[in-house]
Amino acid sequence: MKRSILIAIVLIALAAAVFPQYEHEYADIELKRIEYKNWEYPNGLGEGKTNLREFVKGKKLVLVFYFAPWCHSSRYQAPITQRFYEEYGDKGFGVIGVSMYDTEEALRKEMEKRDLSFPVVIESTRLADRRFSQHFKYRWSTGDHRKWGTPWNIFLFPSKLKKKGDLLTKEAYVVNGELKEEQAEKFIREKLGLESD
Repeated sequence: MKRSILIAIVLIALAAAVFPQYEHEYADIELKRIEYKNWEYPNGLGEGKTNLREFVKGKKLVLVFYFAPWCHSSRYQAPITQRFYEEYGDKGFGVIGVSMYDTEEALRKEMEKRDLSFPVVIESTRLADRRFSQHFKYRWSTGDHRKWGTPWNIFLFPSKLKKKGDLLTKEAYVVNGELKEEQAEKFIREKLGLESD
């Protein structure tokens, strides 16, 4: 009996070492000063490009979800982002993902594996681009000094964005990490003018 217990303990320890459980990287929604600019990136799951200023038209609130297909924290947030996209998309809420630091093929596999249907563009396809990406500049300017900084989220109010020029806004609500699901849903509902759930 003692031997069986000892073997079970050793197996659990080995499993924990071989299959580590990654911690979440939750962060609060905070209003930050940020000079966030318009962009136009290649579509991740189709041809052509998406222009952010054009994408936000007709929406009340837009979440830009920066993620890396290989990132555990991005994978934790992805289904929550998908749920918000499905639940609030017809109420004026827009979601667009920005894939970082991995190939188009890796992105495609991750989207299919997780059954994600929100639109996605690609800012960067190489790990070496980390310190040179707009994503890096934006998150560092808001106090996010994680090495890879994914996920990183920014909420935009289309009615408050500048109508011309590269600069869209000088302040925005950002999340320097994973969305806290309950907090994010409350925020989204409030900003869309919906009753609290």
